[in-house]
Amino acid sequence: MKRSILFAVLAAVVLVAGVVLYSQFGNQNPISSSVTSDSSDDASSNSTPAASSVPAQEADASTTSTQDLMAPGPLPDQAVGDANAPITIIEYASLTCPHCAHFHETTYPELKKRYIDTGKVRFIFREFPLDNYATAGFMLARCGGDGKYFPILEAFFNKQEELMKAANPFDWIQGFGKQVGFTQESLDSCLSNQQLLDSVMAVRQRAAEKLGVSSTPTFFINGKVKRGAMTIEELDKELEPLLRS
Repeated sequence: MKRSILFAVLAAVVLVAGVVLYSQFGNQNPISSSVTSDSSDDASSNSTPAASSVPAQEADASTTSTQDLMAPGPLPDQAVGDANAPITIIEYASLTCPHCAHFHETTYPELKKRYIDTGKVRFIFREFPLDNYATAGFMLARCGGDGKYFPILEAFFNKQEELMKAANPFDWIQGFGKQVGFTQESLDSCLSNQQLLDSVMAVRQRAAEKLGVSSTPTFFINGKVKRGAMTIEELDKELEPLLRS
């Protein structure tokens, strides 16, 4: 019974109508890439979930209004850094996006040390799941409790390759949940929370429809759009002029 509940929750993502087409990373078949026209793949199959992200692209110099970016969304923002910092970075990412994982493993620690911990940047993370497993991971992060959101995200990113290689991604999700502190009961409760599932998907839908997010990772730096994983050197070039102005 518990197994069927979790499968139903994961499969529900396949039924959500997406508004953006995503390129498939590598030669793997997607479980679900939230594509408008194709929801034929079954989340209960043993296929490895696709790393369905768009490779890093040329930066988009357009800007989005602060009012649109900071308007209350379906879920409370998860943020680190001084609320009064002169720079706000908002990242939209998917937990199964390899470019997002690379950013969080290589660039984010240095960004945190240089800019977030020193009060120069407030960093906000928002969910943009590209498949059902990323959605499940985000739901676990939201259910984790106070102070657990970012540690669960980082743990998922660090173990992303394990998920991609897992013979049974369902079992991997269960095992991951228990590694980050869930019991079987709390894990089932989290992943069967329809309201939470709807809210995570609404965050993604709002980003696509209102903010023009079409790939992951996408960053907004004081409203300026930058698409694709960024190195710390690239971030330095964006942030330092803002700090001097």
